[in-house]
Parts: sequence; C-alpha cells; structure tokens
Amino acid sequence: MKKLLAIFCTLLSLNAFAHEAHTMGSKNTLAISVAFDSNGKLWRASVRNGFVLVDASEDLGKSFSESVKVNQSEQKIGADGEARPKIAIDSKGNIYLTWTEALKTPFAGYVWFSRSINGGKSFEKPYIVHQDRAEITHRFDALNVAPDGKITVAWVDKRDLMAAKAADKPYYGAAIYYAISADAGKTFAPEQKLADSSCECCRIALTNKPDGTVVAMWRHVFAGSERDHAIAEINSNKPPAIVRASFGHWKIDGCPHHGAALAYGEGFGYHMAYFDGAGDKPSLMVSRMDGEAWVSSPPKKFGNMKNSAGHPALLSLGEKVWLVWKETNAAKETEIYQMKSDDGGKSWDDAKRIFMTKDKADYPQLIENKGKVFLAINTVVEGFNLVPIL
Repeated sequence: MKKLLAIFCTLLSLNAFAHEAHTMGSKNTLAISVAFDSNGKLWRASVRNGFVLVDASEDLGKSFSESVKVNQSEQKIGADGEARPKIAIDSKGNIYLTWTEALKTPFAGYVWFSRSINGGKSFEKPYIVHQDRAEITHRFDALNVAPDGKITVAWVDKRDLMAAKAADKPYYGAAIYYAISADAGKTFAPEQKLADSSCECCRIALTNKPDGTVVAMWRHVFAGSERDHAIAEINSNKPPAIVRASFGHWKIDGCPHHGAALAYGEGFGYHMAYFDGAGDKPSLMVSRMDGEAWVSSPPKKFGNMKNSAGHPALLSLGEKVWLVWKETNAAKETEIYQMKSDDGGKSWDDAKRIFMTKDKADYPQLIENKGKVFLAINTVVEGFNLVPIL
C-alpha cells in the first residue's frame, strides 16, 4: 500500500495541474445530473455534441421524453468526472441549469445559467453567472435551490491567484466564489468570495439547513499544503465562518480530483464523506460534524481501496442515512456499494454491492422522491439506471 500511495502522490506532483483537463469540452460523456420534481417526474441533464440537453421520465427512468436543447450555440462543455451540468427544480416546477464552458485560453472557463418556467418545454437564453469575464478559471460549478426558492451557484475561481501572481505575492490553490439569485433566476447579485485557498479541481458540495441556509464543503489548502476539507455557511449579509471539517493532514502539492459529499444531519449538523490520502493507508471516510467540533471520532473508513473506491454520495432523511460509492474490480467491472445508518450516522451496517456493470459508469448519485431513495447511475452498457434503495 505504501508503494501504491507513493506512486499516486508522485503522479499528482508531476501533474499538479492535471485537474484542468476535467473541464475540457467533451462531445458525449456519461456525466449527467438528475432531480425529481414535486410531482415525481424525473429530470435529467446531459451533454451531447456541445449542447446541454434536458429530458424527463414519468416511469422512473425506463423511458425519457425527447430532449430539449438548453444552449442554442455549441460550446465546449465540461462534462467529465468532477465537472458536469447541474440541474435543480424549485417547488413551483421551475427548472434550473448550470454548466461550465471551457474557453480558448487553457484552463479557463465561464459558468453559465439557464432556466425553464414552462415545465421544461423550452429554456430561456443562457447567461454567465459571474460578472468577472476574464478568461481565467471559473469552473466546477455547484447549484443549490433552497426551500424558499433562493438559488445559489458556487464555483472554483482563480482571479485572486492571478492578482497575487501579478503582484509577485504567494497564493495557494484557487478560491471559492458564489452568486445568489432571489428572483427565480432572472438575475444574480454580483458574486462574492467564500474562501481563499481552495483545492483547484474538487467538486463543491452544497446542502441546506432546515431554515434554508446554504452550506458549502470543499477541499481546502491549509497551512503546509494540507489538503483537508472546510465547511462554511453562505450568507451574503456577513463574512463566512470557515471551519475545518477533516483532519487527515494530507500534505500534497497536487489535486486529487476527488470532491466530498455533504448532507444535513437532523438535530446535530452534517454528514460528510470524502477521500483522505494521508498516511500509508489512504481511504474513504464518513463522519458526523456539528459545524464546529466532531460528534463521532475518529471518522469511519469504508470502501476497498484496492478497487479504487471513490466518489461517494450521501443522502439523509431524519435518522436514516444512505452512503454509496464506486469501485472497479480486477475484471474492470464497475461496482456500486452501499452502507446505511439508522441512527443518524452513529453506526453503519456492512457494505453491500447494489449494482454492477461490465464497463465504465458515471459517478453514483442519490436522489429522493416522496421518501423513497434511489441510486442514479449512467453506464456504457445498460445506459441510465434508477435503482430503488431500501
């Protein structure tokens, strides 16, 4: 294992900016996003030939409607790994989309937004969320629609890195910026910075507290280039309080291409699942956090690292918590495993395989419809699958 970790870290060091490839445009990919509306219709966002497409299913993914184009001009759209179009739906049935366009300048991107207010029949003309239009990194977008309808878009941004370089000052990593819409996506307020020194390529996890407050979690570059996680509430009325959320003290000058999963934990704070490469036994971890201190310690390891276990997803409903992740076995088959907790993450049942495909598959997603939980997974062989989870 020490040898494998050394090789892994060496590759990261040699490819410290390899994460940039994750938002290079792709013609057709497995990367999708899905969401249920309040009527139980399943909506799916995907990318094909430079266009974001949206279609819907009324039979739990067995069949889909004819897809609708969101952008009318072809773009190089980030749709692989940590980068993908995002879809969210509010209580009124309005459909919101974000995605990252890869620009001509290497590693640069813009974050785009569009909405449908007619039930997905058509989408309004897309626009760029951020006011900063420099051809630099604005990428790895995350989308959240709060219960009150407020829309938050967050992304990784390198404007502060570029400014520091111009001033010949040190700056580590990138930054997290966000913009908020209070008018159902007609407009967004000017973007604000949530944090400096984020990791450059890992996806941002967003969730809501019961009062609608948006909470973000991301891989952060702490002192000494420790790539642990941070968490903060997004509140445009006061400066963010950034809290360290993981303590692996993984020192590495590179980006692991591996974002975290975050879910609200009823009555105490948050469930978190993430990859930690520290020490001689890198592992996936799951833990509880109350926002300022550990509730359960140490974090619980899960997954078979010999099978490249990674990219977990979490979903929490009261005391019940579901955790899934992806592995690739010796036969190059993709396997999805699950663990469940019935006591708010204090204890977990044994891992069990709930899905397998003989070829590649997208990262797993967990979605809920009227109290029923589903695994959403897009594959090369079987296409899209929506698997009920007990």
